Amino acid sequence: MQRQQLEHLIRASAAITGTREFVVIGSQALLGQFPDAPAELLVSIEADLFVPERPLDAELIDGSIGEASPFHRTFGYYAHGVGPETAILPSGWFERLVRIQNENTGGAMALCLEVNDLAASKLVAGREKDLDFVQGLLRHGLARPDVVRDRLQSLPISDERRSVCVARVQRLSQV
Repeated sequence: MQRQQLEHLIRASAAITGTREFVVIGSQALLGQFPDAPAELLVSIEADLFVPERPLDAELIDGSIGEASPFHRTFGYYAHGVGPETAILPSGWFERLVRIQNENTGGAMALCLEVNDLAASKLVAGREKDLDFVQGLLRHGLARPDVVRDRLQSLPISDERRSVCVARVQRLSQV
């Protein structure tokens, strides 16, 4: 997904829900901080987002511009309406969100996860695609291993799970 495609999804989400503020929490949140991110990090065709004041709008977003919708078939990308509980995030993540709001968003605003918060969240998810994504963030210098390790310390997870995530950062930053 490219930045202009994410902006299109923000504009479309605003038109569908009648709201003007969204939070982007999936991998494409990267586009908030790095609009010209390396292509290998932009392979996803979906943007995970939610409406902070109205989490139930996730169903409206999914039904209108979600996977297999006419929107998806027309444009080749889609929005995945999620809830705020979808991602496990470090303390203070909300204060570090990166804003996208411009003419292409129709004035609607998307608040995107900061890259180190995004990396920490992906490490907790731990799927192969998440780990590949974090490895790319680290290899390109977009996320910093020391900052990601610090963010992992403030995650609401068990010490055992935290240790696994810290080991993942160590391994992925050495490859």
